[in-house]
Amino acid sequence: MRSALALAALIGVLSGCSAGPPHLRLATTTSTDNSGLLEYLLPAFEKDCGCRVDVIAVGTGKALRLGMNGDVDVVLVHDRKREEAFVREGYGLFRRTVMVNDFVLLGPPADPGGVRGAIGLEDAMRRIASSGGPFFSRGDESGTHARERALWSIAGIEPAGPWYRETGLGMGATLQIASETGGYTLSDRGTFVFMRKGLELTIVLEGDPRLENPYGVIPVRVADRKAEGARLAVRFADWITSPPAQRLIGSYRRSGVVLFRPAAEPHQNAAREGSL
Repeated sequence: MRSALALAALIGVLSGCSAGPPHLRLATTTSTDNSGLLEYLLPAFEKDCGCRVDVIAVGTGKALRLGMNGDVDVVLVHDRKREEAFVREGYGLFRRTVMVNDFVLLGPPADPGGVRGAIGLEDAMRRIASSGGPFFSRGDESGTHARERALWSIAGIEPAGPWYRETGLGMGATLQIASETGGYTLSDRGTFVFMRKGLELTIVLEGDPRLENPYGVIPVRVADRKAEGARLAVRFADWITSPPAQRLIGSYRRSGVVLFRPAAEPHQNAAREGSL
């Protein structure tokens, strides 16, 4: 009897020890992960909230599906139209702008398609297509993939054929493939700058306003607003758009380059309160 009670007590002690801090499940894009931003940013939030953040880095489309299925507590993604639809359809509590970077068109240093000499974005896309590529698309429903498809549409091109290749992979892996095969691709600037020392790629087009890339944070809507994950999700959204976190985002550099510009708007707090 005593041994049974001792065993039960031991199990209770071990269970209490293994509980650990609360966990926040964050689905985000490969660009925030591959660029090193999360590794730089999240320890400050974890210290502030006394929690652990479990990161799932996937394309925006997959991140939003995880939110729809209730498999994560909060999403940090970059496809404004799909983000707004996510909230409008009742899957998210609110959306708040966090930061902005931009997309860049990349190609081999020799630039066989002559893209660097293009007159504007449309001409650049047409030159890639007429050169026979190869052009490597992520093909994964990510925010980068969605923007790339929009750029082809702007140029009046339906990409198809052996020159257009979908990797089905994240940004880092797609950059490696493009580098190794002398191809073109579209990347967020942050991931490219973080990885470029190991890549045989160069920027062939940048600076067009249509390449701007805003990121938004959305706590997932759940039935129990007082649940641990739900409370942490709102706290994370508040924190990442707060002045201290915005300063951290703006101070993150690689090779002397600021990878993300803080873009939180003060009035978003009031807008959020009305949606809870």
